[in-house]
Amino acid sequence: MNPIGIHFGYWTQSWSSDPIQFVQRAQKCGFEVLEINAPKITRMSDKEREAVKAAADKAGLNLTYSIGLTDDLDLASDDPATRKRGVEFLQDVSRAMSFLGGSIMAGINYSSWPRKLRPNEDKRVLTDRAVNGVREAVKTAEDCGVIFCVEVVNRFEHFIMNTAAEGISFAERVESPNCKLLLDTFHMNIEEDSFRDCLIETGARLGHFHLGEPNRRPPGRGRMPWSEIFGALREINYQGAVVMEPFLIPGGEVGRDISVWRDLLGTADLDEEAAQSVQFVRSQLQKQ
Repeated sequence: MNPIGIHFGYWTQSWSSDPIQFVQRAQKCGFEVLEINAPKITRMSDKEREAVKAAADKAGLNLTYSIGLTDDLDLASDDPATRKRGVEFLQDVSRAMSFLGGSIMAGINYSSWPRKLRPNEDKRVLTDRAVNGVREAVKTAEDCGVIFCVEVVNRFEHFIMNTAAEGISFAERVESPNCKLLLDTFHMNIEEDSFRDCLIETGARLGHFHLGEPNRRPPGRGRMPWSEIFGALREINYQGAVVMEPFLIPGGEVGRDISVWRDLLGTADLDEEAAQSVQFVRSQLQKQ
């Protein structure tokens, strides 16, 4: 059965929050994977990283790493110095992950996020720059045993790849066995014609998978066609983690960047909601 995980942003309003505080909560809720912020661990000392690893090991949790590059690290920038900084930072991310024994780095690791196409910019030119930057950065990922998963997101968050087909094309151009796709049901619901078809098309290119309802609540609290989705994952024999990425509380960096403008939690308890969703996802994974 696929390991079930949760993104740390569920519990915080700051991308730079210390990940250790979420380890026990994730374990208590029944998760096997905690997804934490890749830039945060990259900027830690070795001693701080050792503390994170020890806490996760003690809790029996595997760690995966999410990322959204900032404007000053944009691989699609027209400024060569910015692109160079972005590549060097991604190389540092892979090294930090290697120190922690991590293998999945997933997110907007090819440009800044969120990002709109600006006046007079050409998507093709920016995509070419992003491909070239990832080609360079992924070499270090290969050396470190890191799977470099580029995320396909909806049109309101980025423009380079909005569909699995565009993601496949991007990964093929990178020409690395370590470059794979992160697909997310929240984004797929907006952009794809068929959940099953795009998962079948992606096949072995799928390196990581996010679970999200259209309303950003935990899986099982919305209208996503989970039977179709988990059935397609079985068809392609996806063995990786399924990491839920709900966001319920407005405010702070997280609420702003995810566009959470109303309180979706109400009187419910965050941990109880998460624990119930783990049970729901596990029941879906157990179906034949």
